[in-house]
Amino acid sequence: MRSRRPHRRLSTLAAALLAGTFGLGISAASADPGDGSGPDGDDRVRTSTSSKAGTGKPAGIGLSGTQLAPDQIGRSANMELLKNVNPAGPLADSTGTDIAFEGNRAYVGNYDGFTIYDVSKPANPRMLSQVVCPGAQNDVSVSGNLLYLGTDSSRSDDSCASTSQPATQKDSWEGIKIFDISDPTNPRYLKAVETSCGSHTQTLVPGDAGTDYLYVSSYAPNAAYPDCAPPHDSISIVEVPKANPTAAKVVSTPNLFPDGGLANTSGCHDITAYPARKLAAGACMGDGIIMDISDPVNPRVVERVTDPNFAFWHSATFNNSGTKVVFTDELGGGGAATCNDAVGPTRGADAIYDLGSDNRLSFKSYFKISRDQFDSENCVAHNGSLIPVKGKDLMVQSWYMGGTSVWDFTDSANPREIAYFERGPAAGDDGGGTWSSYYYNGHIYSSDLGKGLDVLRVTGKDVAPAAGVKMDEFNPQSQPYVPRG
Repeated sequence: MRSRRPHRRLSTLAAALLAGTFGLGISAASADPGDGSGPDGDDRVRTSTSSKAGTGKPAGIGLSGTQLAPDQIGRSANMELLKNVNPAGPLADSTGTDIAFEGNRAYVGNYDGFTIYDVSKPANPRMLSQVVCPGAQNDVSVSGNLLYLGTDSSRSDDSCASTSQPATQKDSWEGIKIFDISDPTNPRYLKAVETSCGSHTQTLVPGDAGTDYLYVSSYAPNAAYPDCAPPHDSISIVEVPKANPTAAKVVSTPNLFPDGGLANTSGCHDITAYPARKLAAGACMGDGIIMDISDPVNPRVVERVTDPNFAFWHSATFNNSGTKVVFTDELGGGGAATCNDAVGPTRGADAIYDLGSDNRLSFKSYFKISRDQFDSENCVAHNGSLIPVKGKDLMVQSWYMGGTSVWDFTDSANPREIAYFERGPAAGDDGGGTWSSYYYNGHIYSSDLGKGLDVLRVTGKDVAPAAGVKMDEFNPQSQPYVPRG
């Protein structure tokens, strides 16, 4: 469906959509019931209750990587799958992407739209609605009654009934769509804002009480694209008056790399804001940056680092005190097997930096899962978030077919994995592994590219205090300061 930059997904998009469809709300009754009441053959709901014959020990504990058969579960003893809800409805054959949270709801992006789940009972997620609105990657953020959706594929127009159209055509559209989610069973499309080179990712930066700013990241310009010509060393900033979201508009396009950056830097892949310190960390293809966002319309780059071991600066996560940043390297673009001895522990990995009071970054170490995967399995560092525990720096993170990892970087120089969950090589054509794994109000939610939503529970003394920490809203790329458990 994308006519410009290479596509990262490994499964196939839905063959067709309803003609003229713009937002299709599906009631919980017509979706997966989420209560485990289906017969054992109902492959839309999976649990991890099977055991090794004769041992009474749950299957998969201690197994990982090349020990696993296709789709077999492997996990540490302190991580369990509570529920898997397979894709359903018109998004069933498409690719799951990022997640945002508000109250008892999870908003899960998909290359063909997004799904809203009620997660008030985490072990039994209940689908509230789906919106069909194709436009990779459909990165999501939520703010009160508004949902922001990023479109990074060249479309015939800004509607949810658009079709793919070459980026070489001037009238093609990419950018931000805004939805009213005050009724989560029936989201309403309100407004679209076009941005240069589209919106591969978008980051919510709160302004004053009535304003949101979206930092829109995109990359890979081409001289043949009228709306995405080189050098494209900028981001787009969309201002949204929350009381009048239809007045949303691009208010600035700051150039982050006046000197051009590295040779492969032509935009940013992702930005994570930390409003409590008025900072943001940008992963910008060939560069990692720190920005001062005290004036959100005019961010300033105050620190910049490079790393010869990094192929593609993909994303960033602050620790809770804002004194460290974890950058990820998406070597191979999410489609390659990099979790093996041949690639090694310092490429396709996380890089941990201490962040000083002067906003200078100091490299400390790399972290990469040591669970070698088959060469058929795409595996590399991807999206994650903190687990809020006082006195510790803990993170949960997706590794595509390497699964979901929980790791401790309290000692910046000596990070270690403390829990994991993964599946063996994908059977059939619904694979690709987990795109995003985030901790929210006591549970881990993972968006698998082909297998839908996983709800996981991690236990043990390292993580137990986090269970008492509750948030009302969570956009992982807009990190709040979280009082720790």
